[in-house]
Amino acid sequence: MRKETRKYYFSVEGETEKWYLDWLQKTINATPESKYNVKLDAKIQKDPLARVKGMTLLEQTEITHIFDRESEDSVHTKQFQETLDRMSDAEKLGKDVNYRLGYSNFTFELWIILHKIDCSGAKTNRRQYLFDLNKAYNEKFEDLKEYKRENDFKRVLNQLAIKDVISAVRRAKSIMKRNEESGYTLQQYKGYSFYKENPSLSVWEIVDKILKDCKLY
Repeated sequence: MRKETRKYYFSVEGETEKWYLDWLQKTINATPESKYNVKLDAKIQKDPLARVKGMTLLEQTEITHIFDRESEDSVHTKQFQETLDRMSDAEKLGKDVNYRLGYSNFTFELWIILHKIDCSGAKTNRRQYLFDLNKAYNEKFEDLKEYKRENDFKRVLNQLAIKDVISAVRRAKSIMKRNEESGYTLQQYKGYSFYKENPSLSVWEIVDKILKDCKLY
């Protein structure tokens, strides 16, 4: 019997996030145990408002915006807040949209690393993820630019399976629980919650939902 297809919407900052979601869709759909097929409708669009303006929606729709809180420098914190503003504005367009926050602090590399190993120590610079990436995937990338090249990034993805995605969710939950137990303040802004401290992330939440929907736990 042909499986029903569940659709999930995303806006993402860059190519690596899009490639990851494409890989996740393909992997779930190739997994016999999945109750559903999935369509992960992801567009590279830094502006959530522009993403919604370009959509024709007939019913209430949830969209996840995947982006980074790149540091606590004023330029990055301002960019982060402006993105949350645009997410909030997108919900007011009259299209019955609910925008979810899928952030990584500092970067999406944190989420990729968590598929293979723990990454619970705070970083002072985004470049420090390179060591963990090379360790997790037995690579020798010289810089993050090399890792983000399509062929190199997709070679990393080829090392992953559904069990690694489940492990990433588990490790991400542990990070957020540890932040709470450490007494860090969960920031609130326009209905969105996040930690200023790194590591922290919420990108795992939508992946967790997809895995649960597909009965893959």
